[in-house]
Amino acid sequence: MDQRVPMTARGFEALKEELQRLKSVDRPANVKDIEEAIAHGDLSENAEYHAAKEKQAHIAGRMAMLDDRIARAQIIDTAGQDPDKVRFGATVLLSDIETDEEVAYTIVGEDEADAKRGLISVTSPVAQAIMSKEVGDDVTVKVPKGVREFEVLEIRFDAL
Repeated sequence: MDQRVPMTARGFEALKEELQRLKSVDRPANVKDIEEAIAHGDLSENAEYHAAKEKQAHIAGRMAMLDDRIARAQIIDTAGQDPDKVRFGATVLLSDIETDEEVAYTIVGEDEADAKRGLISVTSPVAQAIMSKEVGDDVTVKVPKGVREFEVLEIRFDAL
């Protein structure tokens, strides 16, 4: 049985937009590139042709992956949720117990994650460690650089 893929409504729309762009812009442009490369003659030593065919395979693979993700999407509406515990869609303010540095993370689907913007995947070590925690709870997170300890300072559900 296929496993559902949790995501926000915004993440779902972004996947649909990317798929539409691949179908209506990228793939037709790639077909044109292949046709132009074929017109140059000998395909065995035609670098443009091989590059275009490689790009065609990449586009097809990405489209298949997006189709799969969209079909298995579980859109989770976080509006109006009670900020009593950390769960999908929560924005969590954490304080590093060792350094007193504060950091905010929003827990989103895998395809939406962007650590630079504070969006972390629901499957990430930090998200897994803080799930179901409450304000005031201490959390130990195993990260590639070692172990970090945080205190949950705030939980909120912003519009996603």
